[in-house]
Amino acid sequence: MARPVTLFTGQWADLPLEELCEKVGEFGYDGLELACWGGHLDVFKGAEDKKYCQEKLKLLDKYGLGCWAISSHLAGQLVCDLNNDVRSDGFAPGECAGDAEKKRSWGVAAIKNAAKTAKNLGIKVVNGFTGSSIWHLLYSFPPVSAEMIEEGFQYFAGMWNPILDVFDECEVRFALEVHPTEIAFDLITARRALEAIGRREAFGFNFDPSHLHWQMVDPVKFIEEFGDRIYHVHMKDAIVTLDGVSGILSSHLDFGKPGRGWDFRSLGRGGVDFEEIIRALNGINYQGPLSVEWEDSGMDREHGAREACEFVRDLDFEPSQIAFDDAFGE
Repeated sequence: MARPVTLFTGQWADLPLEELCEKVGEFGYDGLELACWGGHLDVFKGAEDKKYCQEKLKLLDKYGLGCWAISSHLAGQLVCDLNNDVRSDGFAPGECAGDAEKKRSWGVAAIKNAAKTAKNLGIKVVNGFTGSSIWHLLYSFPPVSAEMIEEGFQYFAGMWNPILDVFDECEVRFALEVHPTEIAFDLITARRALEAIGRREAFGFNFDPSHLHWQMVDPVKFIEEFGDRIYHVHMKDAIVTLDGVSGILSSHLDFGKPGRGWDFRSLGRGGVDFEEIIRALNGINYQGPLSVEWEDSGMDREHGAREACEFVRDLDFEPSQIAFDDAFGE
């Protein structure tokens, strides 16, 4: 049975949900991974009003769509981000703007309510970010002590364990998208994040190969190590364009600008080896959705989303149930 192919609505939050549902149904997707912003899903309403959640599901069903996960990246970022400066003012209600701790408190409440909303929707996974109080210490100058890094992981644990208690109560799991600016951004930091929260089952990962690829980390190795913690999968491509002038840190250039050392690309148009990823996902018996997170500054998004759906369908395959050389026996 092929895995469902869904579209993450985070990059489409400028469109009303029903308009997007109609488009996505025409594109050929099986469902949506609903973003908890842009009017697509209000987790404060969803946590308290089961009727609101049923109306969302009814709307998706009208266009032949399902929902297997919701995503609360923006609220999650506020939980552990050190500064919560002007860049994240739009992540929370306007009354929180300019107040780092007010944004943080709102983010904690939003993530807890995302778990409750997921329960009311009848789904088991909330994807998102955690933020990080130590991302800015990535380069060790001025010198960064081991104690400072450990404090960052302990701060993460202190902020997220009470949140994960709510996830446990709701029988829902949180899937961190391993990503720069988060507490876990590669294999080593993912190991450390799991240890910091006592490897509790409520915490796992939303596997997205694009963020690993441009760091020159093998996405397949991530799947192999964290197979029991991959609760959701994003399908997103990236390309490394180092040419002796460009740098992997992107030179303060925006996405899509010439001179960057890497960029996101529509699926199949970058450098990620998705066939090996499908084989690795089969190896861990991942049966969840393959959710397209479409980002390509150089392509029309509707063209890209349609082509990405076809790409994933053509690529996905089930593992063999027999050994090919069984036919050689008597």
